[in-house]
Amino acid sequence: MSVSCRNLGKTIIKARPLHQRRLGVSIYRRRIQSSSSMEADLKSTFLNVYSVLKSDLLHDPSFEFTDESRLWVERMLDYNVRGGKLNRGLSVVDSFKLLKEGKDLTEQEVFLSCALGWCIEWLQAYFLVLDDIMDNSVTRRGQPCWFRVPQVGMVAINDGILLRNHIHRILKKHFRGMPYYVDLVDLFNEVELQTACGQMIDLITTFEGEKDLSKYSLSIHRRIVQYKTAYYSFYLPVACALLMAGENLENHIDVKNVLVDMGIYFQVQDDYLDCFADPETLGKIGTDIEDFKCSWLVVKALERCSEEQTKILYENYGKADPSNVAKVKDLYKELDLEGVFMEYESKSYEKLMGVIEGHKSTAIQAVLKSFLAKIYKRQK
Repeated sequence: MSVSCRNLGKTIIKARPLHQRRLGVSIYRRRIQSSSSMEADLKSTFLNVYSVLKSDLLHDPSFEFTDESRLWVERMLDYNVRGGKLNRGLSVVDSFKLLKEGKDLTEQEVFLSCALGWCIEWLQAYFLVLDDIMDNSVTRRGQPCWFRVPQVGMVAINDGILLRNHIHRILKKHFRGMPYYVDLVDLFNEVELQTACGQMIDLITTFEGEKDLSKYSLSIHRRIVQYKTAYYSFYLPVACALLMAGENLENHIDVKNVLVDMGIYFQVQDDYLDCFADPETLGKIGTDIEDFKCSWLVVKALERCSEEQTKILYENYGKADPSNVAKVKDLYKELDLEGVFMEYESKSYEKLMGVIEGHKSTAIQAVLKSFLAKIYKRQK
């Protein structure tokens, strides 16, 4: 199979021995000892692949781009796809490297693992563009949500559709000749459906005029998070790497389960940060309280509230007025939900590590530990 690798040079990733357990990799033939330097080099290669994929899409023969439309799509891609932390996409490369257990990655493997990582970043951008519209959010990644950018508005809905369709253009162009191509297409379709269903459950619990905190519970929260976040953010990157490594996903249900649990832990962190983190550090202004979200915090508050405190929560949760939001946050502090979260985080980490270290494959252990290391005690 021919792979477009311009701008990549003679890039080779040297997979480090498992016992070193480092996330960074070297993309040059020379040895680089600094972990931060290796991570920077990997990100540079990853961004080079983005440029290749973007150029492919901007010159896709299925549509005759005008200068105006090409500039619009390029700006939209750079704003929404390229602008995040890229953790999900880079995790495909990291995971595949660890599954190779010390073997060099070929130039083609570098490109393909990066391309699959970008497919996940495209999927993330598609979800976020539409999610921000549905939630009427203000900022994303420290800047205005795409639909709030001047002259964009509801054109953002069509941009989201474009982002979604780009994924399968990338898969078709670069993976059609691979034995795992059909499995890849099925995987992305399945995860997209699961995520959309999770978003639906989230949205229909917050119908305007039908707000009822009594229907919120940890089981409902887990169901939303499992489908809305865990599958695409945690399982999908590892599943892509497993397919590239020639594995059958049906043989790794245990891996899926631990990644789903990790995704739930991640979302609980997100719920906590939405309320307690500095917006400048977080990169967005949290709106879970105003949006009447089934947040882990409100569920835990309901478990701990006295009758009087429950009344305060019912009277103020889901209202946009800053004074109402402040009363809910004051109640959270009164209930020591920060301490409750710290205890949850510690126990979740211990439980996840126990399951991971019980896995028979040291390579898969390394993959799962690398994921957990990226999110444990995160601040944004």
